[in-house]
Amino acid sequence: QVQLVDSGGGLVQAGGSLRLSCAASGHTFSNYAMGWFRQAPGKEREFVAGIRWNGGSAFYADSVKGRFTISRDIAKNTLYLQMNSLKPEDTAVYVCVADQIGTSWPLLEYEVDYWGQGTQVTVSS
Repeated sequence: QVQLVDSGGGLVQAGGSLRLSCAASGHTFSNYAMGWFRQAPGKEREFVAGIRWNGGSAFYADSVKGRFTISRDIAKNTLYLQMNSLKPEDTAVYVCVADQIGTSWPLLEYEVDYWGQGTQVTVSS
């Protein structure tokens, strides 16, 4: 059974940092495209960062470029999202995703094969 378990969210002041984790299990993700979506209240879901499990260049949405860094630890089967210089507009539920076939960025919702349960990030001003 495939599982993506998100963690690391919380409440932080503007300018602060958080690191999200996504523990993956139940499958071999070696050829998968992995990433993070976020959704704020009243807004559309946004794909913010992606990376292929077996390496390659990362993708970042313009809204987070230069502040967020996506990475993965193959030995731990874990995906990370390091978020620095957080802004109130980064407040959202962040969800880890895995896409078996994804060949281009950003990932599209209908292409995603697996979803984490989400973790809340709240940035206060």
